[in-house]
Amino acid sequence: MTSEDAQAADGGWASVRPPDALLGVARAAGRGDGDAAATLVSELGGGMLRVVRKVMGHQHPDVDDVTQDAVVAFLGSLETFRGACSVEHFARRIALLTALGARRRAKVRQREAEAEGGAIDDLPGDELSPLATTVASRRRALVRRLLDDLPEVIAEALALHFILDHTVEEIAVATAVPANTVWSRLRLGKRALRRKLEGDVHLAEMLRGGGR
Repeated sequence: MTSEDAQAADGGWASVRPPDALLGVARAAGRGDGDAAATLVSELGGGMLRVVRKVMGHQHPDVDDVTQDAVVAFLGSLETFRGACSVEHFARRIALLTALGARRRAKVRQREAEAEGGAIDDLPGDELSPLATTVASRRRALVRRLLDDLPEVIAEALALHFILDHTVEEIAVATAVPANTVWSRLRLGKRALRRKLEGDVHLAEMLRGGGR
């Protein structure tokens, strides 16, 4: 994750809720306080792990590594953290961006293997669980599997909506854009996904309907 990504993560979650009691801890960690950094990891690491699991897939073998990368990126960004949002939301946004980046890199490796004549499988961890029988669960799995080729802002909107279950209004706050822009990104994303699913009417049907 770049410093620009981290700054976007900070500003993007502005006004979700007032800065909380962890703000002082975050500032101390940003000054190099190891105990403060350990406190943040203890308080926020579980939530970051859950975000990574939702984006990568619960059974994906890289979940732990990607979560560790997200935690490192989070701690490394605290020196410039402005406190425009809660520390928790800052951490979750960084986890989301880190996981999306990891999926994109995996897709590139997959294409390179295909070009070299290697065996190509779906990204690990994307298979539907036998328990994932509801439309919402199947939709999340489908969107997760197809995010990788979409423009970053559209992929992020779809991930926030379909995987992390944020409303359009929440996404607008999270990404610091008007709600109409979020609606437009979701429409463009669902249109692009449907084009990939032209041969499967059932899966395309699961993406119909607007945002909440």
